[in-house]
Amino acid sequence: LVLVLVLVLVVLVVVVQDFSKQVVKATSELRAHFRTGKTKTAQWRVDQLNAIIRLVRENEERLVLAAKEDLGKPDSEVFLDLGGTVKHCEYTIEHLQDWMKPTPVPTPFVAKPGRSQIIYEPLGLVLVITPWNFPLSLSLDCAVAAISAGNCLVLKPSEISASTSRALAELIPRYLDPSAVRVFEGAVDETSILLQQRWDHIMYTGNGVVAKVVLEAAAKYLTPVTLELGGKSPCVVWNDADLEVAARRICWAKFFNAGQICVAPDYLLVHESIHDRFVELLKKTIRDFFTENPRNSNAFGRIINTRHTERIAKLIEPASHGGSVAIGGSSDVANKFIEPTVIVGVDRNSKIMQEEIFGPVLPVVRVESMEDALDVILAKDKPLAMYIFSNGQQVQNRFLSETSSGGVCINDCLLHVSNIELPFGGVGPSGMGAYHGHHGFKQLSHQRSVMTRATWLDPQARYPPGNTKNLHITKMLSGLTPLPAYLRMFSLRNVGVLFAAAVAVTVAKLTSAL
Repeated sequence: LVLVLVLVLVVLVVVVQDFSKQVVKATSELRAHFRTGKTKTAQWRVDQLNAIIRLVRENEERLVLAAKEDLGKPDSEVFLDLGGTVKHCEYTIEHLQDWMKPTPVPTPFVAKPGRSQIIYEPLGLVLVITPWNFPLSLSLDCAVAAISAGNCLVLKPSEISASTSRALAELIPRYLDPSAVRVFEGAVDETSILLQQRWDHIMYTGNGVVAKVVLEAAAKYLTPVTLELGGKSPCVVWNDADLEVAARRICWAKFFNAGQICVAPDYLLVHESIHDRFVELLKKTIRDFFTENPRNSNAFGRIINTRHTERIAKLIEPASHGGSVAIGGSSDVANKFIEPTVIVGVDRNSKIMQEEIFGPVLPVVRVESMEDALDVILAKDKPLAMYIFSNGQQVQNRFLSETSSGGVCINDCLLHVSNIELPFGGVGPSGMGAYHGHHGFKQLSHQRSVMTRATWLDPQARYPPGNTKNLHITKMLSGLTPLPAYLRMFSLRNVGVLFAAAVAVTVAKLTSAL
């Protein structure tokens, strides 16, 4: 037995060392390729984005099967997942040329004559570490952001969603440029080896515990990071909301992907005057969506593994919430099944109200007033998302103005993430940085400041030796002394207007002379 253990240990050491050599070799090759400048061209970026579209469309059946094997996802959920990635690519291709153009900005008087602009440069080599709950879209969407900005990248999918990880590892080299995009599979040891390398940016989606490890590794090289984490995203249902619509939209969002969504409504804050009625609507909606026996419903997924199933099942136990189960509550760890569950009478200080649930369990908290609801929200870390169901502008505005979250959706759930014009990211413990569309392009680009000065005007006043006159000019140019009115008018816009007026007068005189 000892000999077997020694042999296993030796094999593991050899495997880890071999993986480390592969990573070092790959990062060296990727950096060499980046220095050729090929990834900086618009054509290369568009070609890679089109390749992602082809990858999805030509391998739809395999990707759907992989998602089913990992998470038991219904086909409709996978189609929404993949369709969002295709739309992301198409949107990026449509706007990429405009994003890549330098952005002119005003030049201050002290720097005239001259012009200023911002140019967008690729950062270099990006490491993307993605999670198991949406292993397809989150992996490919992060790749879209990195590629649109002209970077080389290494993708590390989650080993927990093993089927999807294998599919991506096999398909990506067949469709994307292998000299600029690599995929590495593996678990903790492999991820640790990847984090030991020098990167120009790291994108990580997952939990806060691992995020701290990522930050610590990034600090060694002062590497910037984008962290998309999570938290307890509150959902407020007020007494002026459309309750039937609210019930449908909340149930759809909470039980989509069996509740394994970083922006899922984590708990409800329901005004006491509508509490009982709304709970009955939730129960009816769950039955309408998933029948009386959700275990047999083809519209409801499964938990990723038995460990997470056990964790969620324990949250349903009375000791974890101090309330009562209004509907659901059953579980089957062996088959990774948790029934859609609503819990009422929840103790606000209970375990279920302290940690992110990340499963199909929905605690409902009865609140008396907006102050009461705000107290619950503000007692917790800033979440990744917040949901407000109310038709009252004052109610909406108060919750918006007195809270903070990564994003907000009013009178619906999740859909703000589907709007590619909006940045997707957290704040505080729920994450840092944001991406999607143009925001992802800018997040993974260096915004380089460029000023170009003319040489035909070079006043001596800026140079030593100084004198009283020069000192007065320096104070005036630095802003300590107000500029005379005639100088404050000296801007490109005003000069342009004066020039146009002079041209118009000259043309008028010539016309009258003729």
